[in-house]
Amino acid sequence: MLKKLKEAVYEANMLLPKMHLVTFTWGNVSGIDREKGLIVIKPSGVEYENLKPEDMVVLDLEGNKVEGHYNPSTDTKTHLHLYKVFPQIGGIVHTHSPYAVGWGQAGRDIPCFGTTHADYFYGPVPCARSLTKEEIEADYELNTGVVIEETFRERNLDPVYVPAVICRNHGPFTWGKTPDQAVYHAGVLEEVAKMALFTISIDPATEPAPQHIQDKHFMRKHGPNAYYGQG
Repeated sequence: MLKKLKEAVYEANMLLPKMHLVTFTWGNVSGIDREKGLIVIKPSGVEYENLKPEDMVVLDLEGNKVEGHYNPSTDTKTHLHLYKVFPQIGGIVHTHSPYAVGWGQAGRDIPCFGTTHADYFYGPVPCARSLTKEEIEADYELNTGVVIEETFRERNLDPVYVPAVICRNHGPFTWGKTPDQAVYHAGVLEEVAKMALFTISIDPATEPAPQHIQDKHFMRKHGPNAYYGQG
């Protein structure tokens, strides 16, 4: 079942250690088949070197296992909620990449200081609030997704224009049209988190890039008249 999607999710998961975005088993990738209403996700706690495409777990959108001999990622409910509230996305990544986590542990958005950031994220990458004790006790993983949704709704953010979030005291989630694109965004996020840290280390009072520069760089790649690349 879903052989192509399993292979795509497996390959995307295998990119995480290659890109130095995960340590041990601290990460996961999922993908969705919107027509069938099924997702494929990495199994929980299985070492990357031991994974095979057939180990990926298939679930419906209510979290019921449809196929797989392992338990799914413990972050499954977060992924499921994001697929439900962000219908534009087709793949999700969660990591504990250290630079992005650093901003999350500080409870700070990643400001857009320059064009590298602006090429991929339209404005700052938001840091969601901490979950309350009651939210954690009720359903930690589900409410992680709910708080991400809340962050985007309250700030009026487009998840296509800002394909990333950092959960406070936790770490980043990124997404894209495909699992592979979601991993790409996870890699970009880690790089801009590093660049932003260097920037404020040099000058803590640095202001974000002027809006017209942010607009130009984002829109030339993603706007209605985008012209970057080969089309």
